[in-house]
Amino acid sequence: MFRSALRLVRPDPATDNDILSVHPPAHLARVKTLDALGEGALDYGDTPAYRGVLHRALVAVGGTLLATCMVADGEVAHAFNPGGGLHHAYADRAAGFCPFNDTVIAIRLLQREYGYRRIAVLDLDGHHGDGTQALLYQEQVLYLSLHRYDGHFYPGTGAASEVGEGEGAGYTLNLPLERGTGPAEYLRLLDTIALPKIREYRPDFIFVQVGVDSHREDPMVRLGLETITYRHIAQRLDQLAHEVCDGRLVAVAGGGYRPEAVARCWAVFLGTLAGLFGSEDDPALLRLTDPIAAQQLVGQTISS
Repeated sequence: MFRSALRLVRPDPATDNDILSVHPPAHLARVKTLDALGEGALDYGDTPAYRGVLHRALVAVGGTLLATCMVADGEVAHAFNPGGGLHHAYADRAAGFCPFNDTVIAIRLLQREYGYRRIAVLDLDGHHGDGTQALLYQEQVLYLSLHRYDGHFYPGTGAASEVGEGEGAGYTLNLPLERGTGPAEYLRLLDTIALPKIREYRPDFIFVQVGVDSHREDPMVRLGLETITYRHIAQRLDQLAHEVCDGRLVAVAGGGYRPEAVARCWAVFLGTLAGLFGSEDDPALLRLTDPIAAQQLVGQTISS
């Protein structure tokens, strides 16, 4: 079943020209230098340098570019890059484990090669996508973010008052969340504010950053989403994408700091987009979302 619904493709690394569509030559040169050195930090100390960091970053960007082209060319309706979501990278500096900003590089590709002008980015990571916001802040690309915010929580940006500047005024929408925000309030904000804003904007293409550090088990963010919440989010986004832009949606992964929860949440999100689960009581879905049901299913399998 999985092979018929999902297609696995291997991206080529992004080229220097891809990176330079967003980042200045000095930034790319710095990453190359520190990659060769194999030590130090790409930023103030949060993003370590090591031998291979450049290749890993270029493959992450290449994956998002490949996903974007496959969707824009009509080869697939949706695509997911588990290596992408590097939303803290600014034009001239790395931040938060993010050397280059793959989503904005892909946006520049869509603008340059496909002529798309109405592009929406929905950022679900528990940390605000400060780099993506900064890069898009003065243009009419719609950027929406749901994230934990109290003025101090990393990266310290993402207040509701940040709405864009110049030609981009009104095209940034931040929905700050308090610690512990659970599924009901999160989905309410999606249903009443974020998704209607995207629907009103009528994008040609949608990116979603599926940071799963908003999960209740994540040790860093301390929001309260359940694993099943990512199915409910995916269902909404699938419906919206088909409604407003012929299904064109690229998902990139983003943050998550409890590996077991990350694997389950991404599997639920991707499986829902791919139509792998028949219903909420599908045994495959229950194994991912309900620990008690998972134990029961294991017991039934052993006993039979």
